[in-house]
Amino acid sequence: MFVTFEGIDGAGKSTQARLLAERPRVGAETDAPLLLREPGGTPAGERLREILKDPELSLHPRAELLLFLAARAELVEQVIRPALETGRDVVCDRFSDSTVAYQGAGRGLGVEFVQRACADAVAGCVPDRTVLLQLPVAEAGERGAGRGDFGADRFEREGAAFQATIAGCFDELAAAEPERFLVVDGAGEPGEVHERVLAGLGLDAAPGGRG
Repeated sequence: MFVTFEGIDGAGKSTQARLLAERPRVGAETDAPLLLREPGGTPAGERLREILKDPELSLHPRAELLLFLAARAELVEQVIRPALETGRDVVCDRFSDSTVAYQGAGRGLGVEFVQRACADAVAGCVPDRTVLLQLPVAEAGERGAGRGDFGADRFEREGAAFQATIAGCFDELAAAEPERFLVVDGAGEPGEVHERVLAGLGLDAAPGGRG
């Protein structure tokens, strides 16, 4: 199974992706889920991540889009597709939906245009389930500020109005594909949110449970 986590900055995606990937498993007949992040996961992807996150750089929206797509195409062909073909589960912190929301809606390139570009980049590799963590923009900002890292990259520095646009686009994407999206309330302690994620995915929350 290929599961992705989406949401605005500060919604808790990285934490929840990690918790799902670290979930105890019974037996050793299959490998543990592969945990990835976007952009990243390959040598090229990690270098591109440094460019895309650098708050000192100014990129044209189309250039920004193409860098994300390049990193994703590499990740799909070098890591995700091979893992799925061997039967290994993959959990990814962000994927194409983030690009649609951030570059399509947030940067104004157009949702449908970016969706087509993303489809070309992944060549049929799409998530089985996408967990959308919903959290008010103000609360997400407070979380990041509490960690001391909110506003640390180019996207977090865009401010509340930008994040609100992203959140609205995510909601529209989820409404358009309810069979793929699992919308989860991201408020509360990580363990509480994790239980909601497991319940929504139909997984056993008991230690050692498998799904």
